[in-house]
Amino acid sequence: MQGPDHDGSVTPLRGRPRDAALTSRLLSGALALVAEQGLDRFNADALVAATGAGKAAVYRRWPNTDALLGEAVGRCRPIPAAPDTGSLRGDLVGLLAPWTRRLDRDERALAAVLGQARHSPELRAGLDSAVVQPVGVAVAAVVAQHGRRGHTVSDTQEALLRRLLLALWWERCTTDPVVASDAEVALLVDRVLLPVVEG
Repeated sequence: MQGPDHDGSVTPLRGRPRDAALTSRLLSGALALVAEQGLDRFNADALVAATGAGKAAVYRRWPNTDALLGEAVGRCRPIPAAPDTGSLRGDLVGLLAPWTRRLDRDERALAAVLGQARHSPELRAGLDSAVVQPVGVAVAAVVAQHGRRGHTVSDTQEALLRRLLLALWWERCTTDPVVASDAEVALLVDRVLLPVVEG
Protein backbone atom coordinates (compact mmCIF):
# COMPACT_ATOMS: atom_id res chain seq x y z
CA MET A 1 0.00 0.00 0.00
CA GLN A 2 1.40 3.32 -1.05
CA GLY A 3 0.61 6.99 -1.15
CA PRO A 4 0.07 8.82 -4.47
CA ASP A 5 2.35 11.68 -5.45
CA HIS A 6 0.97 14.85 -7.04
CA ASP A 7 2.01 13.62 -10.47
CA GLY A 8 0.03 10.40 -10.06
CA SER A 9 2.99 8.17 -9.35
CA VAL A 10 3.00 5.96 -6.29
CA THR A 11 5.68 5.94 -3.62
CA PRO A 12 5.79 4.32 -0.20
CA LEU A 13 4.82 6.54 2.68
CA ARG A 14 7.64 7.12 5.11
CA GLY A 15 7.69 8.34 8.67
CA ARG A 16 8.37 7.08 12.15
CA PRO A 17 9.94 3.67 12.70
CA ARG A 18 7.51 0.80 12.99
CA ASP A 19 5.89 0.41 16.40
CA ALA A 20 5.98 -3.33 17.17
CA ALA A 21 2.85 -3.25 19.33
CA LEU A 22 0.86 -1.45 16.63
CA THR A 23 2.16 -3.83 13.99
CA SER A 24 1.02 -6.80 16.07
CA ARG A 25 -2.40 -5.19 16.57
CA LEU A 26 -2.79 -4.66 12.84
CA LEU A 27 -1.74 -8.21 12.01
CA SER A 28 -4.06 -9.66 14.64
CA GLY A 29 -6.87 -7.46 13.38
CA ALA A 30 -6.25 -8.62 9.82
CA LEU A 31 -6.47 -12.26 10.86
CA ALA A 32 -9.70 -11.64 12.75
CA LEU A 33 -11.32 -9.83 9.82
CA VAL A 34 -10.35 -12.43 7.25
CA ALA A 35 -11.39 -15.28 9.54
CA GLU A 36 -14.80 -13.71 10.19
CA GLN A 37 -15.64 -12.09 6.85
CA GLY A 38 -13.48 -13.80 4.22
CA LEU A 39 -10.83 -12.47 1.91
CA ASP A 40 -13.13 -10.65 -0.51
CA ARG A 41 -14.26 -8.12 2.08
CA PHE A 42 -10.82 -7.39 3.46
CA ASN A 43 -9.18 -4.03 2.72
CA ALA A 44 -7.24 -1.28 4.48
CA ASP A 45 -10.39 0.68 5.34
CA ALA A 46 -11.91 -2.31 7.12
CA LEU A 47 -8.68 -2.90 9.04
CA VAL A 48 -8.44 0.73 10.12
CA ALA A 49 -12.05 0.70 11.29
CA ALA A 50 -11.56 -2.52 13.25
CA THR A 51 -8.28 -1.59 14.94
CA GLY A 52 -8.58 2.16 15.39
CA ALA A 53 -5.22 2.66 13.69
CA GLY A 54 -4.54 5.40 11.18
CA LYS A 55 -4.50 4.46 7.53
CA ALA A 56 -0.97 5.83 7.22
CA ALA A 57 0.17 3.22 9.76
CA VAL A 58 -0.99 0.52 7.36
CA TYR A 59 0.49 2.18 4.28
CA ARG A 60 3.89 2.59 5.94
CA ARG A 61 4.16 -1.10 6.72
CA TRP A 62 2.96 -3.02 3.68
CA PRO A 63 2.91 -2.31 -0.07
CA ASN A 64 -0.39 -4.18 -0.58
CA THR A 65 -2.93 -6.35 1.22
CA ASP A 66 -1.29 -9.59 0.08
CA ALA A 67 1.95 -8.54 1.78
CA LEU A 68 0.03 -7.64 4.94
CA LEU A 69 -1.89 -10.91 5.01
CA GLY A 70 1.18 -12.91 4.06
CA GLU A 71 2.95 -11.60 7.15
CA ALA A 72 -0.16 -12.14 9.27
CA VAL A 73 -0.74 -15.76 8.28
CA GLY A 74 3.00 -16.41 8.47
CA ARG A 75 2.79 -15.73 12.21
CA CYS A 76 0.07 -18.35 12.73
CA ARG A 77 1.16 -21.55 14.42
CA PRO A 78 -1.60 -24.13 13.88
CA ILE A 79 0.74 -27.13 13.76
CA PRO A 80 1.42 -28.60 17.21
CA ALA A 81 4.95 -29.49 18.21
CA ALA A 82 5.62 -33.19 17.87
CA PRO A 83 4.90 -34.89 21.21
CA ASP A 84 7.20 -37.58 22.54
CA THR A 85 4.77 -40.13 23.90
CA GLY A 86 7.10 -43.12 23.81
CA SER A 87 5.54 -44.66 20.70
CA LEU A 88 5.17 -43.76 17.04
CA ARG A 89 1.42 -44.29 17.23
CA GLY A 90 1.08 -41.96 20.20
CA ASP A 91 3.21 -39.31 18.53
CA LEU A 92 1.07 -39.37 15.37
CA VAL A 93 -2.16 -39.28 17.36
CA GLY A 94 -0.77 -36.24 19.18
CA LEU A 95 -0.03 -34.47 15.89
CA LEU A 96 -3.66 -34.95 14.88
CA ALA A 97 -5.05 -33.60 18.17
CA PRO A 98 -6.40 -30.46 16.42
CA TRP A 99 -8.84 -32.67 14.49
CA THR A 100 -10.76 -33.16 17.74
CA ARG A 101 -11.82 -29.48 17.75
CA ARG A 102 -13.22 -27.03 15.24
CA LEU A 103 -11.07 -24.56 13.35
CA ASP A 104 -9.83 -21.69 15.49
CA ARG A 105 -9.47 -18.10 14.31
CA ASP A 106 -6.02 -18.53 12.82
CA GLU A 107 -7.02 -21.68 10.95
CA ARG A 108 -10.09 -19.95 9.52
CA ALA A 109 -7.85 -17.12 8.32
CA LEU A 110 -5.50 -19.63 6.68
CA ALA A 111 -8.48 -21.27 5.01
CA ALA A 112 -9.69 -17.90 3.71
CA VAL A 113 -6.44 -17.12 1.87
CA LEU A 114 -5.70 -20.62 0.60
CA GLY A 115 -7.28 -20.22 -2.83
CA GLN A 116 -5.74 -16.82 -3.54
CA ALA A 117 -2.31 -18.10 -2.50
CA ARG A 118 -2.01 -19.85 -5.86
CA HIS A 119 -1.69 -16.41 -7.44
CA SER A 120 0.17 -14.57 -4.67
CA PRO A 121 3.82 -15.14 -3.72
CA GLU A 122 3.26 -13.24 -0.45
CA LEU A 123 0.39 -15.47 0.62
CA ARG A 124 2.24 -18.61 -0.44
CA ALA A 125 5.20 -17.54 1.67
CA GLY A 126 2.88 -16.98 4.64
CA LEU A 127 1.32 -20.43 4.27
CA ASP A 128 4.77 -21.95 3.92
CA SER A 129 5.81 -20.39 7.25
CA ALA A 130 2.55 -21.30 8.99
CA VAL A 131 1.93 -24.82 7.72
CA VAL A 132 4.43 -26.33 5.28
CA GLN A 133 7.61 -25.76 7.26
CA PRO A 134 6.11 -26.65 10.67
CA VAL A 135 4.66 -29.90 9.28
CA GLY A 136 8.12 -30.77 7.98
CA VAL A 137 9.66 -30.00 11.36
CA ALA A 138 7.04 -32.05 13.20
CA VAL A 139 7.46 -35.05 10.89
CA ALA A 140 11.25 -34.89 11.20
CA ALA A 141 10.91 -34.87 15.00
CA VAL A 142 8.54 -37.85 14.99
CA VAL A 143 10.88 -39.79 12.70
CA ALA A 144 13.90 -38.92 14.85
CA GLN A 145 12.08 -40.08 17.99
CA HIS A 146 11.12 -43.32 16.25
CA GLY A 147 14.77 -43.77 15.27
CA ARG A 148 15.95 -43.31 18.86
CA ARG A 149 13.62 -46.14 19.81
CA GLY A 150 15.52 -48.44 17.48
CA HIS A 151 13.47 -48.20 14.28
CA THR A 152 14.47 -47.11 10.79
CA VAL A 153 12.41 -44.83 8.55
CA SER A 154 13.57 -44.31 4.98
CA ASP A 155 13.70 -40.90 3.33
CA THR A 156 10.90 -42.04 1.02
CA GLN A 157 8.69 -43.02 3.94
CA GLU A 158 9.37 -39.73 5.72
CA ALA A 159 8.57 -37.74 2.58
CA LEU A 160 5.30 -39.63 2.08
CA LEU A 161 4.29 -39.12 5.71
CA ARG A 162 4.98 -35.40 5.33
CA ARG A 163 2.87 -35.22 2.16
CA LEU A 164 -0.01 -37.07 3.78
CA LEU A 165 -0.01 -34.82 6.84
CA LEU A 166 0.11 -31.72 4.64
CA ALA A 167 -2.81 -33.05 2.61
CA LEU A 168 -4.77 -33.63 5.80
CA TRP A 169 -4.06 -30.09 6.97
CA TRP A 170 -5.14 -28.57 3.66
CA GLU A 171 -8.31 -30.65 3.76
CA ARG A 172 -8.95 -29.48 7.31
CA CYS A 173 -8.62 -25.85 6.24
CA THR A 174 -10.80 -26.16 3.15
CA THR A 175 -13.66 -28.31 4.43
CA ASP A 176 -14.03 -27.25 8.10
CA PRO A 177 -14.77 -30.88 8.97
CA VAL A 178 -16.99 -32.14 11.71
CA VAL A 179 -14.99 -32.54 14.90
CA ALA A 180 -13.45 -36.01 14.98
CA SER A 181 -13.61 -38.25 17.99
CA ASP A 182 -10.49 -39.65 19.61
CA ALA A 183 -11.44 -43.03 18.16
CA GLU A 184 -11.68 -41.61 14.63
CA VAL A 185 -8.28 -39.95 14.94
CA ALA A 186 -6.80 -43.22 16.16
CA LEU A 187 -8.36 -45.05 13.21
CA LEU A 188 -6.84 -42.55 10.77
CA VAL A 189 -3.44 -43.10 12.32
CA ASP A 190 -3.79 -46.89 12.34
CA ARG A 191 -5.19 -47.26 8.81
CA VAL A 192 -3.37 -44.47 6.95
CA LEU A 193 -0.30 -43.04 8.68
CA LEU A 194 1.25 -45.97 10.51
CA PRO A 195 1.37 -48.23 7.43
CA VAL A 196 3.38 -45.55 5.60
CA VAL A 197 6.09 -45.60 8.24
CA GLU A 198 5.99 -49.24 9.28
CA GLY A 199 5.13 -50.85 5.95
